[in-house]
Amino acid sequence: MLVDSPPVPASPVVPPRRDAARAAGLLASVAVLALAVVASIALGAKQIPLGDVWHGLLGDSGGDTATVIRELRVPRTALGLIVGAALGLAGAVLQALTRNPLADPTLLGINAGAAAAVVTAISLLGITSLTGYVWFAFAGAAAVAVLVYVLGGHRSATPVRLTLAGTAVTAALYGYIQAVQLLDTAALDRMRFWTVGSLASARMDTFWQVLPFLAVGTLLALGLARPLNALALGDDTARALGTNLPRTRALAMLAATLLCGGAVAACGPIVFVGLMVPHLVRGFTGPDLRWILPYAAVLAPVLLLTADVVGRLAARPGELQVGVVTALIGGPVFIHLVRRRRMSQP
Repeated sequence: MLVDSPPVPASPVVPPRRDAARAAGLLASVAVLALAVVASIALGAKQIPLGDVWHGLLGDSGGDTATVIRELRVPRTALGLIVGAALGLAGAVLQALTRNPLADPTLLGINAGAAAAVVTAISLLGITSLTGYVWFAFAGAAAVAVLVYVLGGHRSATPVRLTLAGTAVTAALYGYIQAVQLLDTAALDRMRFWTVGSLASARMDTFWQVLPFLAVGTLLALGLARPLNALALGDDTARALGTNLPRTRALAMLAATLLCGGAVAACGPIVFVGLMVPHLVRGFTGPDLRWILPYAAVLAPVLLLTADVVGRLAARPGELQVGVVTALIGGPVFIHLVRRRRMSQP
C-alpha cells in the first residue's frame, strides 16, 4: 500500500516574530543605504564643505563645486546604486540556481564573458558608445553562462565542477583581454580603467541606458524567489511541488545575464560584490530567497558605494578604482569562506 508523503513547503515556515525582525532589518538596511548615498555625494577626492554640497544639489551655486556635485558625484552615485543592486541580485540568484554558496558572476565567468565581448567591440570594431557595446556585453555574458554550465557537466553539474569551469574560462578570457590591450595601444587607454571596474566615468546618460535592462533583470530575479526556494530542496522535490525546472533555470540565467551584462557594460567587471553580500545576508535571513533577494538588492549598493568612497579618499588627489577596492576586500573574504566550508566538511 502506497502512502503519499506530506508535501514539503517551497518556502520555510517561520514565526511571525522572525518575519517582523527581518522586515525591521530591511528598513534599517535602507537607512544605511541612504547614509551611503549621502557619503558618496558629500565625500570625494576634492574636499567640499557640506553646506556647499547642499547648495550644489539644489542648484543654488555655480562654478566648479556645482559641476562636481551635479555632473560627477550624483551620476556616479546613481549608477553605483543600480549596478550594486544588480550584482547582489545576480550573485544570490546564481548561488541558488547552482546550489553553490561560492558562486557569483565573477567565479562563474559571466562578468569575464561580458568584459571580453565589450573589449572586442571597442578594440576590433571601433565601438565606443554604451548603446553600441551593451549588446555585446549581454551576448558575452549569455554565451559564457551556457559554456560554463556545459563544461560543468550540464545536468550532472556539481558546485565544484561549475566553480572550476568558471575559473578556467575566466582565466582564458582575461588572458584574451590582456592580449587585445597589448596589441592595441590606442584602445588600452580607453579600456584600462573600465576593465578593472570603475564608476569614475559615470554619466546620467549611462544610468538611463542601462536602467531598463537592470530593471527587467531585477523583476525577474525577485519573481523567482519561490521557485528557487523549491529548487534548493532538490530537483525531485521541486518537481513534486509543481516547479517547472527548465523554465526556472532558463529565467534565472536570463535574469543573471541581464543584471551582469548591464552592470559590466556600464562600469566594467566589478568583482566579489555578488559573492560577499548574499553570504552576509544569509546569516541573518536564513535560506529563504524571499528575504535574501531584497536584502541583497539593498546592501550590495551599500558595499559598492562605500568601496567607491574609500577609493576616492585613500588616494587623494587621485583615486583607486572601485573594482580594485572590492577585490582587496573580497579576496580575504573568499579565502575565509573556502576555509570555513572545508573545515565544516568531514
